[in-house]
Amino acid sequence: MAKHFGDRLCEAVKSKRTPLIVGLDPVYNRLPEAIRNHRQMNDEFDAAAAVDAIFDFCTQTMRIVAPMVPAVKINIAYFEKYLWEGIETYYSLVAEAQDLGLEVIGDVKRGDVGHTAELYAAAHLENSELVGLDDTVTPDAITINGFAGVEGIEPFAAVADQQKKGVFVWVRASNPSASEIGDFENASGQKLYEKLAEITAALANKPERIGSCGYSNIGMVVAGTSPEVSAALRKKYDKIFFLVPGYGSQGATAVDCIRFCKNDGSGALINASRSIIYAYEKPEYKEQFGGDWKRAIEQAVIDAKVDLANAMQSKL
Repeated sequence: MAKHFGDRLCEAVKSKRTPLIVGLDPVYNRLPEAIRNHRQMNDEFDAAAAVDAIFDFCTQTMRIVAPMVPAVKINIAYFEKYLWEGIETYYSLVAEAQDLGLEVIGDVKRGDVGHTAELYAAAHLENSELVGLDDTVTPDAITINGFAGVEGIEPFAAVADQQKKGVFVWVRASNPSASEIGDFENASGQKLYEKLAEITAALANKPERIGSCGYSNIGMVVAGTSPEVSAALRKKYDKIFFLVPGYGSQGATAVDCIRFCKNDGSGALINASRSIIYAYEKPEYKEQFGGDWKRAIEQAVIDAKVDLANAMQSKL
């Protein structure tokens, strides 16, 4: 396995023949009835029961998608709700995903400066050597908030370098009101998201951070819901891997998102969360598979891969 994070991503995307990744955003009351009705997991107000149900759902989902996608993105917010039980489950899922051969992105969006940022980086990227935590592993990469500037990004980048891992700096969000902040211009007409991208790229493009495939271990989170932005950023920052939210439930199309990929298919990870993990709620999959929620998720991944592949062909 390649040691550099960017190289691992290139290999994984090439191996699975898709930039599609699956996001795990598990909500108890949307889990399949077969799980929620289990006698040991049928109480959403019992933290242990709810966490067990979520862990069961996520592990089964990852086993379904692992042969088909290069990575999963685990959103820690859906686990922090359950306090220490949820955090333990989050790290357990990271280990499960890595055992399945998936690259794992921890969607944690931490951000601060100085020693605080260093500690956040250690908690979320560094595999601990503390006694009692020997078996606990951290993700292969995390998302961070870059609004503290260079001083807020560098501590995370330094730990990523040491651990052969990655960081994705949140540059432009996928929600409709994101433009109220991201498109705010300075006196020179430069937008806030453009400045964040510029700062991130300055750190990412340092020669020691570039892998043999030509990509940095420092990437950017840029929404697929802003297609007019994506082509310009792809052209300007050719050594950057983009993590692209918004495909599926948030309204971005395959054509919107595939703009982040280069012509060889590399350079982007296109995330689909709810449209994949809750596929069994959709009428078309209900009609096709009935109550077989696993088949619905499997088919949703296949359909998304085909959709992105067709969009890629139309781009070439």
